[in-house]
Amino acid sequence: MHLDSKYLWIIIGVWAVIFLPHLDVLYVNIMEARNFITAREMVNENNWFLTTLNLEPRYEKPPLPTWVTAISGMLFGFGNFALRLPAALVTLLLLIYFYRFSLLLKLSPKQGLIASLILASSFYTVFMGRNGQWDIFTHAFMLVSIYYLSRIFVFPEKVWKNAIFGSLFLGFSILSKGPVSLYALLLPFLISFGFVYGFGNFSKVWKPLLFYIFIGIILGSSWFIYVRLVDPAPFMEITTREASRWTNYNVRPFYYYWSFFTQSGIWTIPAFVGLLYPYLKNRVSDKKAYKFAIFWTLSAVVLLSVIPEKKSRYLLPVLIPMALNTGFYIEYLFRRFKDLPIKEKWIVYFNHGLIAALGIFFPIARYFILNLDGHWFWYFVSSITLFGIGAALIYFLKKQNYPIVFYLTVGFICGITTFGFPLAEAFLHNPKFRSYSGLKEELEKQDIPLYLYETSSPELIWGYGAPIPVLLKNETEQLKGDFALLVKTEDTLILNDLDSYQIRSSERYDLNQVSPEKSGYKNRLVRWFYVLERK
Repeated sequence: MHLDSKYLWIIIGVWAVIFLPHLDVLYVNIMEARNFITAREMVNENNWFLTTLNLEPRYEKPPLPTWVTAISGMLFGFGNFALRLPAALVTLLLLIYFYRFSLLLKLSPKQGLIASLILASSFYTVFMGRNGQWDIFTHAFMLVSIYYLSRIFVFPEKVWKNAIFGSLFLGFSILSKGPVSLYALLLPFLISFGFVYGFGNFSKVWKPLLFYIFIGIILGSSWFIYVRLVDPAPFMEITTREASRWTNYNVRPFYYYWSFFTQSGIWTIPAFVGLLYPYLKNRVSDKKAYKFAIFWTLSAVVLLSVIPEKKSRYLLPVLIPMALNTGFYIEYLFRRFKDLPIKEKWIVYFNHGLIAALGIFFPIARYFILNLDGHWFWYFVSSITLFGIGAALIYFLKKQNYPIVFYLTVGFICGITTFGFPLAEAFLHNPKFRSYSGLKEELEKQDIPLYLYETSSPELIWGYGAPIPVLLKNETEQLKGDFALLVKTEDTLILNDLDSYQIRSSERYDLNQVSPEKSGYKNRLVRWFYVLERK
């Protein structure tokens, strides 16, 4: 297996351009808020094993990614960049081992590079790698584990070393999101690998394989066992609730994932063509490896489709084998594009021509769509970059130089993340936006406790900077002395029941950064803030 360092450095460079710039730009979403609050409470409350959310037990997710995020927060501060950095770094781990895995399949270093760049620039990889969610951790660790598991069969003379490393990352994957990646990535891999390559030397490696499974499961289960023993009642309640969600929460029909290839973003059309086995099987460089990649992809989709609960982000593990699969089609275009008949070329012209058109018309479209006050620099830089890439795509398509066209397409995503991401703020214009900045310090000065009425909101608690107790309706009579209350608009009638209190002050807080006229506006992020004092 030849590990070309030149291609590795290209992968690392592309990763740095796509996943590091402007990590702090986008506002924290609800999933991130939950994870970041748990990380903050790990540090502030020393809740490293019995994890909490607003000081309530949060055992839905294992703690490994939260541990890493909490450490990043301790080192660099609890800002968006520091808390999203671990997800970006684990994406680099995913890309490096994806490249190494492609070489393990005896693909050429250049084809491994092609597939790795496809994975790096696919929509959901970019989204999850720049976001403080834990899906990228569990699947990245599982791919590393799969790499070492594969080496057990390919290099039987080094089985124990590979079994040890594979079991560690198997455990890390389980400690990141439970058995999710066992089902969504490892199981379809085993099915596909066994079907295409077989497990011919199983009798020689069964002992290290048993070690791999045993140590991986024990390591991955260690936190669950600990919490089950130390805090059994909340653990069982949360586990039962989470298990029931697989069958009665976000239930979608079996065919919900059938458009899975669209999650690759700019590679949607090449990904679809790569799935056309009858067309591509005699055109690829390695028919056996191609069969394995396409079978792995489709097996993952089918297995995910069987589960009633479905979300688009659950398709992340499908993008991994699909990038490998799409790479076969792109490598074929590298070799043969100039010689192809027009009936095969038109799909390439359409796909990359559409991307080129987006780049060329970006300056005009963004000028009329965006509120550019304070964003002119990024508008000019992103316009020049994307227009230039679009024009270059047209030029090299005309010259039929497909390798340059491919690299320019990857560059298009690099241009968006480097120069276009700051323009996201130009979409977010809510004139009534008001954060909780300074509210915690002000209440501490007045020595007034703050409560959330009836329901909490992770984004609200994250923005406030500390846990906020939830006050239920039947608990208001127990209050003594002055206090502050955050109430949803529809719940403000509760004030009529507080006969012994009068309103000293009231203010409106709105954490929505999008305009109230837009579909992304959420009423749950609006709260009325009251300071109540006894009459």
